[in-house]
Amino acid sequence: MGKTAFVFPGQGAQAVGMGKDAFEANEAARSVFERANEALGFDLTKMIFEGPEEVLKQTANTQPALLTVSVAYLELLKESGLAPDYVAGHSLGEYSALVAAGVIGFEDAVSTVRARGEYMEHAVPGGLGAMAAVLGGEREDLAKLCGDVTASGTAVELANINCPGQIVISGTAAGVQAVVERGKEAGAKRVIPLEVSGPFHSSLMKPAAERLGEKLAGIALNDAAVPVVANVTATAVTAAADIRHLLVEQVYSPVLWEDSVRYLIDQGVDTFVEIGSGTVLAGLIKKIDRGVRVLSVNSLTSLEALQEDIQLNQS
Repeated sequence: MGKTAFVFPGQGAQAVGMGKDAFEANEAARSVFERANEALGFDLTKMIFEGPEEVLKQTANTQPALLTVSVAYLELLKESGLAPDYVAGHSLGEYSALVAAGVIGFEDAVSTVRARGEYMEHAVPGGLGAMAAVLGGEREDLAKLCGDVTASGTAVELANINCPGQIVISGTAAGVQAVVERGKEAGAKRVIPLEVSGPFHSSLMKPAAERLGEKLAGIALNDAAVPVVANVTATAVTAAADIRHLLVEQVYSPVLWEDSVRYLIDQGVDTFVEIGSGTVLAGLIKKIDRGVRVLSVNSLTSLEALQEDIQLNQS
């Protein structure tokens, strides 16, 4: 029997109305939303279910919203009896993974990611930073191009290594624009500017990381009950002290998602369960290795399908 990893989505997966079926159908899931409202001191649930989208997609709102929805579906999944051998999350999703692994309490996690979103939004003045998705081309070639552009005075770096042929870059608006214009030099087929409120996962986020470190200093973290594959290293970590350090570093470091998935497969994982809004990670994982099983839990219907899948595999 192969191993199972629970994986959790990050920013970009949000949608108005996400998680509403779980809220309406299940007491444990409903309690997650209510605890989030209480921890934050405002009605996050109303924002998630009713929007408007413009408000929900503001980083300081998106981050606690996605975490809450992921943890609500995680509560439903617990009732099915499926337990992970590993957990991982994409950027913000790492906090959902840490809740799943017992590293951080949900209330602490939701208040931390709310603050993290605010710190990230305010780290760089509006319009000075940017991000773009680069489709096609090799990581090494793109890293070299980013290095050349940075050397000419406009910083730009690799921010998300998502899957073969999909890398996100981040940095100064001028640096990102230079890569957009010169993308073909790195073998890129297309470079698509992203609608974001800052140059996330770049060294320009160091002021946000510093503030996050101060916030985390007051939060109790436990050693992980299940190994967490960290974005920064793409290897498993369990010690609370290491996790604390990596969470700070994560804000200004690239998300090594492709490497993380390959690491999990090397550890014997053959089933990935994406928990939370959307199917972004499921799509990326399939592009990394078509041979693994990928299941999504983003609705009651998908949860029922997963439970049937488990029963079939056990019989």
